[in-house]
Amino acid sequence: MAEDLLFLTGKLAEKSLDKVLSQIQADPKVSPFKYRIHQIGVSVAALMTPKLIKNRLKETGGAEKLILPGLCQGDLEELAALYGIPVVRGPKDLKDLPQYFGQAGQQTALDDHSVKIFAEVVDAPFLSVEGIVKKAQLFESQGANVIDLGCLPEVAFPHMQDTIQALHEYGMQVSVDSLNVEDLLQAGQAGADFLLSLTEKTVWLLDEVASTPVLIPARPNSLPSLYRAIEHCQKIGRDFYADAILDPIHFGLTNSIVRYQKLRKKYPDIPIMMGVGNLTELTDADTTGINALLFGIVSELDINAVLATSVSEHAKNAILEADIARRTMYAAKQDMRLPRGYSNGLMGLHDKRPFTYSSEEIAATAKAIKDPSFRIQVSEEGMHIYNRDGLFQSTDPFQLYSDLKVDDDASHAFYLGVELARAQIAWQLGKRYAQDQALEWGVNDKQTAPPDQTGHREASLKEKRSQQESL
Repeated sequence: MAEDLLFLTGKLAEKSLDKVLSQIQADPKVSPFKYRIHQIGVSVAALMTPKLIKNRLKETGGAEKLILPGLCQGDLEELAALYGIPVVRGPKDLKDLPQYFGQAGQQTALDDHSVKIFAEVVDAPFLSVEGIVKKAQLFESQGANVIDLGCLPEVAFPHMQDTIQALHEYGMQVSVDSLNVEDLLQAGQAGADFLLSLTEKTVWLLDEVASTPVLIPARPNSLPSLYRAIEHCQKIGRDFYADAILDPIHFGLTNSIVRYQKLRKKYPDIPIMMGVGNLTELTDADTTGINALLFGIVSELDINAVLATSVSEHAKNAILEADIARRTMYAAKQDMRLPRGYSNGLMGLHDKRPFTYSSEEIAATAKAIKDPSFRIQVSEEGMHIYNRDGLFQSTDPFQLYSDLKVDDDASHAFYLGVELARAQIAWQLGKRYAQDQALEWGVNDKQTAPPDQTGHREASLKEKRSQQESL
């Protein structure tokens, strides 16, 4: 039976919304639905609020669901209670409605994963216990499952035991990372959950401690030595992870990936770890894409844990990216699908559909404007700004200043400068732009409160009053 839907919209979007919905309705791949559009009397749909909707929408006419514009703010629960039907937000851009209908009820919750993240505090010996705990709490909030304490050659770590105890008190699992046998022995005796890293020459430590080891080759690239360490742990019945060591680009990256493939082929069921920092930290490239690719490999090879670092400024969100990547790849693998349409968290610089309106469509909308307020949109051709006095287009905001006639209105000039700067960035990078909305940067978004877009006008008015009083 066709679902009966009621869409609320503003004056400017009404015709476009009807056109898009009629096209979706004709798509045989979309479940049948009936729709009605209620134009609520505001020019811009984003200006709707629950209070305004309650005042202007008296009944829903038998609709089974009420769909609001995606930019509509406020609590929708009171509307659902008032009308007695589900009230939801649609996409922020009505041009995304086809995708919205195609994915409705099919969105996969990224709740599951199969990869444990070890997040390394690389400078642990130089930090206080409190400093390590603070950094560990940040990593845990970003998705880390184990906090790895990195030891440094010939650098004392006298507060290792106190640190392990403090992290355990906060409910965190702890690993200690060192090639020094004394460090590893001390860490194991202090109760570390994992030890990084043991070789066939140091597996004797397992007779002294209960920690789970991460095994690595005794010599660079030596899989046979890793195999012997694995078989020793299997013989004595100890849990372990095996790590074939991922090398940086131009220093053996491709061969190291082959080593992981060989390791998995020889031992189909053992837990394997991969350290990803040699790529995220040692490559001058955005870590979002690097993590996406690495976790694709991790997923294909059924790798069970990664050691991630967040040291370089360009890799400051690498652990959070790893968390999104492991969940995305897990969901795609379970669905036997390409890793598309699950999350935009790893898409920082570009959007899949940045320019949803053509210059011709924008021009048609501009002709309908009868008020002095400026609207800004972006197409493949650049930025478009328009009001009742005309439509102006450029790829450079400075070229638009003389057309806007805001010489004597500092607050308006400030506002338009901010918005046109955002629009120019969006056009240059190929990102989605929506007026009065911050650009979205995926996992790299700064989580801030909604901006106050009135303060600049109040400041401008205060300045004008001060000037008038001084005359």
